Amino acid sequence: MAQPLTQAPAGGQTFLNMPLVTDLEALDADIAVLGIPYGVPYDMEGVTGGSSAAPGAIRTRSLAFGTGRFLEHYDFDHGGPLLGKRPPRIVDCGDVRADPLDIPGNASRATSAVRAILERGAMPIVLGGDDSIPIPFFRAYEGRDPLVLVQIDAHLDFRDEVNGVREGYSSPIRRASEMPWIESIVQIGMRGVGSARPAEVEAALANGNRIVPARDVHAHGIDWLVEQVPADAHYLVTIDFDGFDPSVAPGVGAPVPGGLLFHQVAGLLQGLAARGRVAGIDLVEYVPDQDVNDLTALVGARLLTNLIGAVARQQ
Repeated sequence: MAQPLTQAPAGGQTFLNMPLVTDLEALDADIAVLGIPYGVPYDMEGVTGGSSAAPGAIRTRSLAFGTGRFLEHYDFDHGGPLLGKRPPRIVDCGDVRADPLDIPGNASRATSAVRAILERGAMPIVLGGDDSIPIPFFRAYEGRDPLVLVQIDAHLDFRDEVNGVREGYSSPIRRASEMPWIESIVQIGMRGVGSARPAEVEAALANGNRIVPARDVHAHGIDWLVEQVPADAHYLVTIDFDGFDPSVAPGVGAPVPGGLLFHQVAGLLQGLAARGRVAGIDLVEYVPDQDVNDLTALVGARLLTNLIGAVARQQ
């Protein structure tokens, strides 16, 4: 008998204290949280990078919002209890079974786990892992409704390869541009210097990507930002924590001043939930060892609870 695709998180803590369901064939939920700790490294040093501890750290910090009494209290971001009058069924599917030395197998199992969640009719919330995690995440949507990909990131992530590796953390949006089911891409929060050279920027623009630098978000506001994303679509969201300003999310490997603020990203997610349908989201590139007072984990947990509240009100 084949092993299950997922296993209980280390320590057993689930997101928001929700039920743990590792048998994906028995999944019966509206929203399913999934940890994918290991991605595709560029070298052996990156095999067990700092981001592999991120899913557990975000789950633990979600307890600030995940006791029963808090879920029922008035939430000023939503004008009522977080989960609304018809609470969605939320479960945690644990972490994808992984072997740091079986890189292709990890990616394959990650895609299969997300695909199983989608087949059961649930919206996946993926906790990474580094920024190579979105590639197997995106692949699970093949054969489904066309998607608008919305990226929050300081960096373009449009490299074709680094060290001969084509599915590493500098390439998720390049790989997404090759997936026919992703019909358009909006990249938000770019600033500073990263792996992109002029050729990558030109390639992204030639693909039709809309690039929205962080300074434009600061200048024009949330309502303007939401309007930059096509309406009436199915949205796949990928968030690199370095898209936030380091004052908001310090626990990243590549902090860049001038980033997005919490209310800007939360406002965008709420706008997308009202404007169309959020088909899934991932959070990546959180490095717990670099964090300050677990602030980044708190931001991630609160951002996801905000999205869950917004989605609940659209069901």
